[in-house]
Amino acid sequence: MTTDLNTLLTALYVKIDDEIGGTRCMGRPPLLSDSELVCLAVAQALLGYHSESRWLRYANKHLTGMFPYLPQRAGCNKRLRSTLGLGKRMIRELAMDSDFWFDNLWITDSTPVPCGMSRPTVQRSNLGPVLV
Repeated sequence: MTTDLNTLLTALYVKIDDEIGGTRCMGRPPLLSDSELVCLAVAQALLGYHSESRWLRYANKHLTGMFPYLPQRAGCNKRLRSTLGLGKRMIRELAMDSDFWFDNLWITDSTPVPCGMSRPTVQRSNLGPVLV
């Protein structure tokens, strides 16, 4: 694990734990707190892991110092679904803290739209002999 990843995860966990706080009050305490679980989920998204199983393999190999207990895939998926609201809230909080939240950036769709494809239109264009 690199120092940069360690710093990122520490700062991410502190931010998430400050926002979430102690949300569980009933039952026995889980081995992995909600803050740790949401931190792992956000880190998975930030580091670009699309596959949950690959992420858990990576976390088991490289992040055991920071997260002593990591659930298996089924348990992690079940807990993540139950804490979906917390995850969404934290991603929104992190987005609001970034510089891009108030940026005047407009995203447009760049899907090419076919136009001028009829035979008469193609023949009238300068590319007519090439396309016909």
